[in-house]
Amino acid sequence: MSADHFDRLGLPRRFAVDAAALERAYLARSRAVHPDYHLAGPSADLSASLELSAALNEAYNTLRDPFARAEHLLALEGGPSATEQKDVSPAFLVEVMDLRERLEAAGDNAAETDRLANDFTARYEALLDTVGDLFHRIETADVPDRANLLKQVRATLNAAKYVRGLIRDLNSD
Repeated sequence: MSADHFDRLGLPRRFAVDAAALERAYLARSRAVHPDYHLAGPSADLSASLELSAALNEAYNTLRDPFARAEHLLALEGGPSATEQKDVSPAFLVEVMDLRERLEAAGDNAAETDRLANDFTARYEALLDTVGDLFHRIETADVPDRANLLKQVRATLNAAKYVRGLIRDLNSD
């Protein structure tokens, strides 16, 4: 990974992020490197400012999204990428297929689509809570099965990606 977004924003490297602290760190650093303050200076300063500003924006956007934050932290911790570990449990895949069928069957039924939206959102949030719990275990202890926990994080993120796809498909109709 080319950059540590936590370091770039001066935040501790952990999954649990205080949204207000993230916002404060982003705004403080953004003011310091904003291109508007370097317009009158040498073009190299402006160019560097534009690059730093873009990097801060990327860091902020990554860390404020729990899924993207988890992906970033997993990479920093040396965990498997989605390409390296694609698996989800067969039972989960069957469940996702059933949910897709329910989604298609709901059609224009507003009450059913609302139920599905609530169900999908609750499942997604539960998966992210599990990711948070796994990272907390990794962060707070010298865990002998650290590699296994990182694999569990990846598997949970893979499942969350499926549920996020269901939410996207529900909202695109």
